[in-house]
Amino acid sequence: MAPISVTVFTGFLGAGKTSLILKCLPQFPPEYKVVLLKNEFGDVQVDSQLAKQSNLSAVSEILNGCMCCVLVGQMKSALLEIRDGFWPDRIIIECSGSAFPATLAFQLRELERETGDFKMDAIITVIDAENFMGYEDTSPTARMQASYTDLLVINKWEEVPERQLDIVLDHLHTLNDLTPKVKASRTTGVDLSLLFGLDSKAFREPMPLAASDHDREVQTFTILKGAEPSIHHHCGSEGECGGEGHDHLAVEPRKVGDVEGLDRSLLLDALHSLSKESIWRVKGFVRLLPENQVYILNWAFGRYELDLSTAQTVSPAIQLTVMGQRGEMKRLVHRFAEKLGGSVHV
Repeated sequence: MAPISVTVFTGFLGAGKTSLILKCLPQFPPEYKVVLLKNEFGDVQVDSQLAKQSNLSAVSEILNGCMCCVLVGQMKSALLEIRDGFWPDRIIIECSGSAFPATLAFQLRELERETGDFKMDAIITVIDAENFMGYEDTSPTARMQASYTDLLVINKWEEVPERQLDIVLDHLHTLNDLTPKVKASRTTGVDLSLLFGLDSKAFREPMPLAASDHDREVQTFTILKGAEPSIHHHCGSEGECGGEGHDHLAVEPRKVGDVEGLDRSLLLDALHSLSKESIWRVKGFVRLLPENQVYILNWAFGRYELDLSTAQTVSPAIQLTVMGQRGEMKRLVHRFAEKLGGSVHV
């Protein structure tokens, strides 16, 4: 059997990686098997539920850490499980907003050499044209993502003034002059011929990266209402997650009839009050009145989407992961939770 092509999508928080991937999927032939492996902050499997409603063959999600470093063992295990269970035509890895693409790519090269069953196609970095100038100034990771990649995809450019877009492109050319740059369509994403089959020759040797505690660049909080949280301690070096030990926040939701939903206007008022300079991403599930149905919330830098969830049986009124600049957001998160009537958990 032919080796499985692996394409890595990286990009800062809220750049639109999941949305871009889902827009591109309909371009594949019906018989083409694609599996998505996602890595995300927090414990809320939001994007996986959206992805499962697409024509992907399968979706796997690695939570609560960065798989380019502390969860590298889990990433390798997940790839081997996908190989054994599906042997798809392609695996798309969607990194967390803090991942170092060069480090992850070299790990994939090692797995490629060890097994012969995988072939790294390319690293794709998604750039949020609307907010890149803000987070690029404060995030070494964002600059690293733009520097070590095979293709830069400019996302969310349609609403950006031409002058601002020129400035973003100037910064990208400064960081990475030689790498091709393409614009993504709001409706159809990017043509598959530009994203896949690149057969990158880069990242064959370890990159000389400066030491950085990049996994702590983003701080994460959970907001709950109508659920009982508990901490599960596991995932040691011999545990099921691989890598270093860490904790997971487990949520025990009450029955739907016992959960009081949230008024939509209250939610929107609370979202509008957020500071996008300190809080970069809010994602999770909310049960909205008067229909008392569960919606998937995706908020990034002031823009939000609410999609009806397919899981309507049991859910807390609120289960949100909030991500932002470490040391700047704790007070703001508590104020946001207070507006929603929820509680904050680390």
